[in-house]
Amino acid sequence: MNTNQKYKIGYTDGVYDLFHVGHLNMIQTAKQHCEYLIVGVHGDDVVEEYKHRRPIINENDRKRIIESIKGVDRAVINRFRDKLKLRELYHFDVVFIGDDWKGTDRWNNFEKILAEHNVDVVYVPYTQGISTTEIRKKIMEE
Repeated sequence: MNTNQKYKIGYTDGVYDLFHVGHLNMIQTAKQHCEYLIVGVHGDDVVEEYKHRRPIINENDRKRIIESIKGVDRAVINRFRDKLKLRELYHFDVVFIGDDWKGTDRWNNFEKILAEHNVDVVYVPYTQGISTTEIRKKIMEE
């Protein structure tokens, strides 16, 4: 990650269900590298489509949580995951994503497509030891 680069409009997104420190680390790191940060919250239907389950916290409440975080300039609910369509809506020049996605077919493809539109992809270090999946497992074990 080029820490000297200061982007104008940054974008990151996620489900942000059962909000945890890994989510916070991603948002704070993204904000350090851009003047204006837009954070997309995947809508309930979008999450159900690709995760085959609805989030525990509904989309409006998840958006309210994201909006309240220092450094988030705008929070939006996304109805699709296509980064190029999102770029057309929000005009960002950089996308921040966890480095656990680096090298995947999905993100290799996004990198190529976004590069054609002068959008960089910056991989942020994944916060080890915490995930919504792990939190859900712990809750189910109780």
